[in-house]
Amino acid sequence: MAVHFHEEDLPAGTLADGPVAVDTETMGLHSHRDRLCVVQISDGRGDEHLVRFSPGSDYAAPNLKAVLADTNRLKLYHFARFDLAAIQLYLGITAAPVYCTKTASRLVRTYTDRHGLKDLVKELLGSEISKQQQSSDWGGPVLSDAQKEYAASDVRYLHGLRNELDRRLAREGRTALAQACFDFLPARAQLDLAGWPEVDIFAHV
Repeated sequence: MAVHFHEEDLPAGTLADGPVAVDTETMGLHSHRDRLCVVQISDGRGDEHLVRFSPGSDYAAPNLKAVLADTNRLKLYHFARFDLAAIQLYLGITAAPVYCTKTASRLVRTYTDRHGLKDLVKELLGSEISKQQQSSDWGGPVLSDAQKEYAASDVRYLHGLRNELDRRLAREGRTALAQACFDFLPARAQLDLAGWPEVDIFAHV
């Protein structure tokens, strides 16, 4: 297992076929204000790849975009809504079809309100991950080893989580409902970008 660091794009032919786990690191939580700094991606076979974008980047990244925009390749996220918006805004693509482990968790782990990645990995996979670097400066000229490891861990476990969550969704009869939610997430991200981040447009009032 290794963490590979790349500048501005993913090398061609890096990933095996099949689903890929995807995450992003930004300068903050407001997509229009806080630029995209890093995209993490893994094909689930043991290596993670980090693509760092510098200030002023044109976000061309043709190889990365080809993978993310491939409609035949499932993208696994944890809180896909945020990552989809950042990718749409800065890379100009819809990174779908989507599987979101946070959404799946909320549908089947109704016995808890703890749906963070750290909690999921601990309960479902029996592993511990650190979130210490979550609020660090991702826009600096150099990423520390701790930042790289943190970023890699955000995609390292998503394939395993999907397998376990799929079993639970099937057990509780919520697979179709989860899929409908996943299918809507690109539109939910578009609503966020268009100015409806906190408004439930389906509400009566």
